Amino acid sequence: MTENLIDVLIYIYENYMDSEESVPMDQITLEEELLQAGFQQGEVRKAFNWLDELAWRQGSLIEYGAARPGYSMRIFSPEEQQKMDLEIQGLLLSLEQGGILDPMSRELVIERCMAIETEELTPEDVKWVVLLVLLNQPGQENAFALMEELVYNGEPPHLH
Repeated sequence: MTENLIDVLIYIYENYMDSEESVPMDQITLEEELLQAGFQQGEVRKAFNWLDELAWRQGSLIEYGAARPGYSMRIFSPEEQQKMDLEIQGLLLSLEQGGILDPMSRELVIERCMAIETEELTPEDVKWVVLLVLLNQPGQENAFALMEELVYNGEPPHLH
Protein backbone atom coordinates (compact mmCIF):
# COMPACT_ATOMS: atom_id res chain seq x y z
CA MET A 1 0.00 0.00 0.00
CA THR A 2 1.45 3.37 -0.94
CA GLU A 3 -0.86 5.65 1.03
CA ASN A 4 0.38 8.98 2.26
CA LEU A 5 -0.40 11.13 5.26
CA ILE A 6 -3.59 12.52 3.73
CA ASP A 7 -4.90 9.02 3.03
CA VAL A 8 -4.38 8.14 6.71
CA LEU A 9 -6.15 11.33 7.81
CA ILE A 10 -9.08 10.64 5.47
CA TYR A 11 -9.33 7.07 6.77
CA ILE A 12 -9.34 8.26 10.40
CA TYR A 13 -11.99 10.87 9.62
CA GLU A 14 -14.27 8.57 7.65
CA ASN A 15 -13.97 5.60 9.99
CA TYR A 16 -13.98 7.28 13.38
CA MET A 17 -14.84 10.97 13.31
CA ASP A 18 -17.68 10.80 10.78
CA SER A 19 -19.29 7.56 11.91
CA GLU A 20 -21.11 5.99 14.80
CA GLU A 21 -17.97 4.05 15.69
CA SER A 22 -15.99 5.68 18.46
CA VAL A 23 -12.30 6.44 18.26
CA PRO A 24 -10.24 3.93 20.25
CA MET A 25 -9.38 5.39 23.63
CA ASP A 26 -5.65 5.04 23.26
CA GLN A 27 -3.29 5.83 20.43
CA ILE A 28 -1.70 2.36 20.48
CA THR A 29 -5.01 0.65 19.71
CA LEU A 30 -5.79 3.14 16.95
CA GLU A 31 -2.31 2.68 15.50
CA GLU A 32 -2.76 -1.11 15.49
CA GLU A 33 -6.09 -0.75 13.68
CA LEU A 34 -4.53 1.54 11.07
CA LEU A 35 -1.64 -0.87 10.53
CA GLN A 36 -4.13 -3.73 10.10
CA ALA A 37 -5.93 -1.59 7.53
CA GLY A 38 -2.69 -1.56 5.53
CA PHE A 39 -1.11 1.78 6.36
CA GLN A 40 2.63 2.07 6.92
CA GLN A 41 3.74 2.78 10.48
CA GLY A 42 5.70 5.88 9.43
CA GLU A 43 2.66 7.44 7.75
CA VAL A 44 0.44 6.59 10.73
CA ARG A 45 2.84 8.31 13.11
CA LYS A 46 3.07 11.33 10.80
CA ALA A 47 -0.74 11.52 10.81
CA PHE A 48 -0.84 11.40 14.62
CA ASN A 49 1.81 14.12 14.82
CA TRP A 50 -0.09 16.21 12.25
CA LEU A 51 -3.33 15.90 14.26
CA ASP A 52 -1.53 16.68 17.55
CA GLU A 53 0.03 19.75 15.98
CA LEU A 54 -3.38 20.82 14.61
CA ALA A 55 -4.92 20.59 18.07
CA TRP A 56 -2.06 22.57 19.59
CA ARG A 57 -2.17 25.27 16.90
CA GLN A 58 -5.93 25.66 17.12
CA GLY A 59 -5.42 26.88 20.66
CA SER A 60 -2.45 29.09 19.84
CA LEU A 61 -3.82 31.12 16.90
CA ILE A 62 -6.50 32.99 18.81
CA GLU A 63 -5.06 36.38 17.83
CA TYR A 64 -6.30 35.80 14.28
CA GLY A 65 -9.85 35.46 15.59
CA ALA A 66 -10.14 39.25 15.85
CA ALA A 67 -9.16 39.76 12.21
CA ARG A 68 -12.09 40.86 10.10
CA PRO A 69 -12.64 39.03 6.82
CA GLY A 70 -12.34 41.25 3.77
CA TYR A 71 -10.06 43.78 5.42
CA SER A 72 -6.76 42.15 4.59
CA MET A 73 -5.08 40.34 1.74
CA ARG A 74 -3.07 37.14 2.09
CA ILE A 75 0.20 37.08 0.16
CA PHE A 76 1.63 33.58 -0.26
CA SER A 77 5.35 33.08 0.31
CA PRO A 78 7.41 31.47 -2.48
CA GLU A 79 7.44 28.18 -0.53
CA GLU A 80 3.66 28.30 -0.12
CA GLN A 81 3.21 29.11 -3.82
CA GLN A 82 5.32 26.10 -4.75
CA LYS A 83 3.23 23.72 -2.67
CA MET A 84 -0.14 25.40 -3.26
CA ASP A 85 -0.63 26.48 -6.86
CA LEU A 86 -2.95 29.22 -8.11
CA GLU A 87 -5.93 26.85 -8.20
CA ILE A 88 -5.49 26.09 -4.51
CA GLN A 89 -4.92 29.74 -3.65
CA GLY A 90 -8.14 30.56 -5.49
CA LEU A 91 -9.94 27.78 -3.63
CA LEU A 92 -8.80 29.20 -0.28
CA LEU A 93 -9.86 32.70 -1.32
CA SER A 94 -13.30 31.52 -2.42
CA LEU A 95 -13.76 29.57 0.82
CA GLU A 96 -12.88 32.68 2.78
CA GLN A 97 -15.11 34.94 0.71
CA GLY A 98 -17.91 32.38 1.02
CA GLY A 99 -17.69 32.44 4.79
CA ILE A 100 -16.40 28.91 5.24
CA LEU A 101 -12.95 30.07 6.35
CA ASP A 102 -12.20 33.02 8.58
CA PRO A 103 -8.67 34.51 8.70
CA MET A 104 -7.69 32.30 11.65
CA SER A 105 -8.90 29.13 9.96
CA ARG A 106 -7.26 30.13 6.67
CA GLU A 107 -3.90 30.55 8.36
CA LEU A 108 -4.28 27.25 10.16
CA VAL A 109 -5.15 25.52 6.87
CA ILE A 110 -2.10 27.01 5.17
CA GLU A 111 0.16 26.04 8.07
CA ARG A 112 -1.19 22.47 8.13
CA CYS A 113 -0.82 22.20 4.33
CA MET A 114 2.80 23.27 4.62
CA ALA A 115 3.35 20.59 7.28
CA ILE A 116 2.47 17.83 4.81
CA GLU A 117 5.60 16.32 3.33
CA THR A 118 4.86 16.54 -0.36
CA GLU A 119 6.09 18.72 -3.19
CA GLU A 120 2.66 19.87 -4.32
CA LEU A 121 -0.84 19.45 -2.97
CA THR A 122 -4.02 18.88 -4.94
CA PRO A 123 -7.24 20.85 -4.40
CA GLU A 124 -8.79 17.66 -2.99
CA ASP A 125 -5.95 17.38 -0.44
CA VAL A 126 -6.57 20.96 0.65
CA LYS A 127 -10.33 20.42 0.94
CA TRP A 128 -9.64 17.59 3.39
CA VAL A 129 -7.24 19.78 5.36
CA VAL A 130 -9.93 22.49 5.55
CA LEU A 131 -12.48 19.92 6.74
CA LEU A 132 -10.14 18.64 9.45
CA VAL A 133 -9.26 22.17 10.58
CA LEU A 134 -12.94 23.10 10.89
CA LEU A 135 -13.92 19.85 12.60
CA ASN A 136 -13.19 20.92 16.18
CA GLN A 137 -13.40 24.69 15.96
CA PRO A 138 -16.08 26.11 18.22
CA GLY A 139 -18.63 28.22 16.38
CA GLN A 140 -17.67 26.78 13.00
CA GLU A 141 -20.32 24.06 12.82
CA ASN A 142 -22.11 25.63 9.83
CA ALA A 143 -18.81 26.18 7.97
CA PHE A 144 -17.88 22.56 8.72
CA ALA A 145 -21.21 21.31 7.33
CA LEU A 146 -20.74 23.36 4.15
CA MET A 147 -17.19 22.07 3.75
CA GLU A 148 -18.25 18.49 4.32
CA GLU A 149 -20.84 18.92 1.55
CA LEU A 150 -18.11 20.32 -0.71
CA VAL A 151 -15.73 17.43 0.03
CA TYR A 152 -18.28 14.69 -0.56
CA ASN A 153 -20.54 16.19 -3.22
CA GLY A 154 -18.34 18.72 -4.95
CA GLU A 155 -20.36 21.77 -4.00
CA PRO A 156 -21.72 23.20 -0.77
CA PRO A 157 -25.49 23.70 -0.69
CA HIS A 158 -25.35 27.50 -0.23
CA LEU A 159 -22.30 29.70 -0.52
CA HIS A 160 -23.25 33.25 0.45
